[in-house]
Parts: sequence; structure tokens; C-alpha cells
Amino acid sequence: MNIQDLFGKMQLLQQQVEEARKKLGELRVEAEAGGGMVRVTASGARQILKIKLDDEVLQDREMMEDLICAAVNKALDQADQLAREEMARATSGLMPNMPGMDLSRFGL
Repeated sequence: MNIQDLFGKMQLLQQQVEEARKKLGELRVEAEAGGGMVRVTASGARQILKIKLDDEVLQDREMMEDLICAAVNKALDQADQLAREEMARATSGLMPNMPGMDLSRFGL
């Protein structure tokens, strides 16, 4: 592989990563806690978009706080997983598989 091919692949990689990031902003995940008493919707870009609370959970402030935290954490975990899958798809075949190489700091 020559240097020109490498730069071409890097540009393609950059474009595909940017497209994947945009798509993540449009994808949604939903998580719940307390048997569905708290539901949280987040984007694939880790933004909390909606929190829905059943009337029952509103009666107990401490339980409500705990369930909101649990549901938000679940939604963010799902968003992280979705992001990893989308980035893997976007970079498939463009990056060499190098064990131990962590590209997460670069959005990959």
C-alpha cells in the first residue's frame, strides 16, 4: 500500500465515521426500570430525549429518583452499544484489525 492509498482510505474513513455519527443522532433506544414505571428514551448520540413516569412512582420520591437513575444508566449503556456497532459497521474493512488498539477516543 502506498501513501496515496493510505490517505484515500483515511478520507473515506473520516466520511463514513461522520455519517455514522449523524445516523446515531437519529437512532433511538428505550430503557425502563421498576417494571416499566420509568421509561427513558435516548439517542444513539447519548442524549436523553424523554423520561416517562407512571403515576405510581410519583408517590415515592426516593423510589422515583432511584428508578430514574437506573433507567437513564440503562439507556446510556444501550446507546453506547449502538454507537460501537454503528462505528464498527462504518469502519469495516477500512481499518486493520490490530488487537489492543483502542480508537474510542477518536470516535471509532
